[in-house]
Amino acid sequence: MKVIHEQFLAIASTLSPKLHFAIAQNGSLKLVAKQNRPFAEQLCRTVVGQQLSLKAAASIWGRLVANVPAGEKLSDHLVTVDPAVLRSCGLSGAKARTVVELAQAAQANQLNSKELGALSPTERTQRLTALWGIGQWTADMMGIFYFGDADIWPDGDVTARKTLEKLTSKRRKTIRTAAQFSPYRSYLALHMWRYVDAVPD
Repeated sequence: MKVIHEQFLAIASTLSPKLHFAIAQNGSLKLVAKQNRPFAEQLCRTVVGQQLSLKAAASIWGRLVANVPAGEKLSDHLVTVDPAVLRSCGLSGAKARTVVELAQAAQANQLNSKELGALSPTERTQRLTALWGIGQWTADMMGIFYFGDADIWPDGDVTARKTLEKLTSKRRKTIRTAAQFSPYRSYLALHMWRYVDAVPD
């Protein structure tokens, strides 16, 4: 990680003093795959958090999980629950449909984490975004945080993109800037979130 950090500092120094300062202030960051939840459950959790603050997402997820009867799997609960119950937890109609569709896909063994983990990030994204309600942002978050992919730049993440713009230039495309940090673009995203204290859950 120290080598990556030194590379980042060197690259950032050629792009922007503010970016260099932010990365230096953050220090060396680690990218750790967090697989403490089943894949389908984490995918649902990520969907719940789309376009919400970390606090709001955690609150809605807490209400959703609290509705699951003791001993019942979340996916089993979601395929039978009344959509109105999901909406009462704070999910939009679209998100409620998405988590139900994901639960159905999980029961059909379409969300096998080992199988998905063996795919390249591009192949995995294609597989995931073929599911109803799953877009690039969700696939990127799962790649970074669940599978620990090192080279993903989530340009669809407003916080990461806007922070990079602020630290470099709004006139320069963030995708081009992030490309300078390949094959460790996920670490750049971590730095942007850490700098504004908004690392996704």
